[in-house]
Amino acid sequence: GEQVLSFEKASGTEKGVFVKVSANNTVAACAAADNFAGYCIDTADGFAVVKTHGYIEVGYTGTAPAVGFAKLAADAGGKVKKADTGREYLVIKVDSTAATVGFIM
Repeated sequence: GEQVLSFEKASGTEKGVFVKVSANNTVAACAAADNFAGYCIDTADGFAVVKTHGYIEVGYTGTAPAVGFAKLAADAGGKVKKADTGREYLVIKVDSTAATVGFIM
């Protein structure tokens, strides 16, 4: 069920950050609280390889999300945070000691 797509990358897009679609066929790094289109897993030659569906484990900031469905948004440094609005994701794993969350995009 995983899906990875290639996009042109805007300035500031790098491996290990959440991205949003910023123009036709182009992604840019998310700012804090942005809804994200995917997670950049690699970059090369002006392109970004973006995971748009599937399981991912990343750090979180703020209050730990609960397992089950939770609204998440991008935060600094390739992390996520709980959000009041936006898209819900299926949270499978929360490690409050390591401050990581595993969810399905």
